[in-house]
Amino acid sequence: MNDNRLRTHLEPTVLFVDMNSFFASCEQQDNYWLRGRPVAVCVHTGAHGCIIAPSVEAKILGIKTGMRLNEAMLVCPNLIPVATSPDRYRSYHVKLINVFKRFSDDVLPKSIDEAVIDLTRYQLAYKSMPDVAQRIKQAIRAEVGDHLRCSIGIAPNAFLAKLASNLQKPDGLVTISPANIDEVLSKLTLTDLPGIGINMAARLSAGGINSPLELRYASPDRLKLVCKSIIGWHWHLRLNFGGEVDLATHAYKQMQAIRSVSAEQRQSVDRLETILRTLCLTLERRMVHQKVFCRRLQGWVRYYTGKRYEDELTFSIPVQDGIELFQVLGNRMKRYQDAHQGRPLLNGDVRQIGVGVTDLIPADSVQYTLFEDNTRKDKFRQTMHAINERFGKNSLIRATELRDDIPVDLIGFGSIKDLHEW
Repeated sequence: MNDNRLRTHLEPTVLFVDMNSFFASCEQQDNYWLRGRPVAVCVHTGAHGCIIAPSVEAKILGIKTGMRLNEAMLVCPNLIPVATSPDRYRSYHVKLINVFKRFSDDVLPKSIDEAVIDLTRYQLAYKSMPDVAQRIKQAIRAEVGDHLRCSIGIAPNAFLAKLASNLQKPDGLVTISPANIDEVLSKLTLTDLPGIGINMAARLSAGGINSPLELRYASPDRLKLVCKSIIGWHWHLRLNFGGEVDLATHAYKQMQAIRSVSAEQRQSVDRLETILRTLCLTLERRMVHQKVFCRRLQGWVRYYTGKRYEDELTFSIPVQDGIELFQVLGNRMKRYQDAHQGRPLLNGDVRQIGVGVTDLIPADSVQYTLFEDNTRKDKFRQTMHAINERFGKNSLIRATELRDDIPVDLIGFGSIKDLHEW
């Protein structure tokens, strides 16, 4: 699905499905005892573990994403912490997408818990879009999980459909059309609009645009001037039904793997190194899957002291091997430590470790030097990951990965590209 289009479209034929408290609902779906109770899905379930997904019941009691467990327990002593289960959420995500595709071929997963269902080409097949939305809700409960709920927004474009899905939670169903858009926008602030944060709102306000209604009725030229880019024109199109700018799918421009570190993990340099190696191998798996190599590598470490270590380098020969990425970063960290005679970069103050690759090129475009042929090595990586995709993760691993302290798998709400072949 790649259907950005610049033409006026007034009929509300685009559905945005937002699963409510998705991670926590998946846990409650699989564990009946958790239903009706305040649940918090956490990266780690220690005292300082970070909550990444509170259940509907927990949200009502004041639990929010990003809280530390010890803080949340003061707010809600009955809170039930549950460690994250990425494979469970991915499995439910795939089941949901399969349900959506029964209603339309034009389905675009936007994140692990969100998807756009474009019914613009199905107007003759469906007389009532709200009826279709209700049928989707029923299909989710009957075929995916009876405890799973979603809010669905309906509008002439994906942006307004997403906005509509945010207006009534949980289990909502809202339509935005030319007939009611001004009424809807009049009740909102700029930061209520998806994609407008504090900084963008401040920029708009500095340009004399202080509300969503003022944003809708500002001219395209004024918006481009205020936003200092084509983004201003996009806002005009979204709010005036002038076109679709949010349905295009894009290939990877960059890849990142990031891990928050628990109190237990940061006490051991070996475990911190294991996390760094796991992140590099995660990027390898993604690059093999997408058939690309990288020319540029970034690594960073964030500390509880507020300090940050960053490194970036460019490869003369593109790289795909995760162990090679890990060794390069490790060697450069050691040289940095030796040069500055400081404490190890991987120490007890580490809060987060991240690795990123950019400047990606197709695998079939990689040129090796005259005296170096890595074809066999590349073929081994492809074969190993193909076996793991078929028979399960870690069915085949390198000897360097044989450790007992492999970090648990984590997942973010946007981590879905690897689940779909665009």
